[in-house]
Amino acid sequence: MVSKEQLVQQLRTLGVQPGGVLLVHCAFSKVKPVEGGPMGLINALRAVLDAQGSQGTLVMPSMSYDDEQPFDVLRTPCLEMGVLADTFWRMPGVLRSDSPHAFAAIGPAAAQITAPHPIDIPHGLNSPAGRVYELDGQVLLLGVDHSNNTTVHLCEYMAGVRYRIQKSQAIWKDGRLARLDYAEIDHCCQNFNLAEGWLEERNLQRKGIVGYAEARLMRSRDIVETVLPRLRQNETIFLHPAGVDEECDEARASLER
Repeated sequence: MVSKEQLVQQLRTLGVQPGGVLLVHCAFSKVKPVEGGPMGLINALRAVLDAQGSQGTLVMPSMSYDDEQPFDVLRTPCLEMGVLADTFWRMPGVLRSDSPHAFAAIGPAAAQITAPHPIDIPHGLNSPAGRVYELDGQVLLLGVDHSNNTTVHLCEYMAGVRYRIQKSQAIWKDGRLARLDYAEIDHCCQNFNLAEGWLEERNLQRKGIVGYAEARLMRSRDIVETVLPRLRQNETIFLHPAGVDEECDEARASLER
C-alpha cells in the first residue's frame, strides 16, 4: 500500500509543477494499491499542484463513447476513461465541459479549460487539450502509453491531416433529440507510441514510478513541437498499413474521397 505522502514525493520527483496545469491520463489498476484509492491519488495530485503557496489546475478526460444517448454533463459516466477520471468529475468543485468529448478540471484555469468546445472538432486548439497546450500545461501518463495521449490528436488537427472517420452523436438541439453526423480525425491510435521515441531522443519526457505504475511526464508544448513537424512531412505516419486495422483502413479510404 503506497501512502499519500509517498505518492506526493513520487510526483514531485517526476517533475509535476506546483501552480501549473496538469492533464492526467491514468489506468488506476496499474497504480494501486494506494492509500485512499482513486480519491487518495487525486488528493496527492492536488497536493503537489497546490504546493509552495500556489494553486494549480488538475485536468482529466471525461468523455463518453455512448453515441446512442445524448451526453448529460451531470449524469453521463466516463467509464471508458477509467475509475480515476470517473471519480474525478463527480467531486465537488470540479467543472466538466458539456460535450460527449468532455474534460473535467478543478483549479484557477478550470473554467477556461472546460468552456464550450465544438463536438465535430473534439481535439483542436479550441478544446480542452488545446487550452492545456496554450496554457503551457504538462501531460502525465500514469500506467498508460501514448496511445492514450489526447494531445497527439491535437497535433493532427494542428497539422491539418485530411483523414477522417464518420461519426454520429445523439444531441439535444432546441429542446429536441437530434443526431449530429460529422467526420472526425480518428484511427486506432496505437502508432501514437512513435512519440515515445521522438520525445526520448530530445530528452523531453521524464519517466518514473507513481504508486506501482510507470509514469511519463512531459510538456504539452513539447509534444506538439516534436510531433507536428513529422505529421507535416507525412500525414499518415500514425496510420497502420492497409489491411492491418479497420479504423486505420477507414481513415486511409477517406483520403481517396
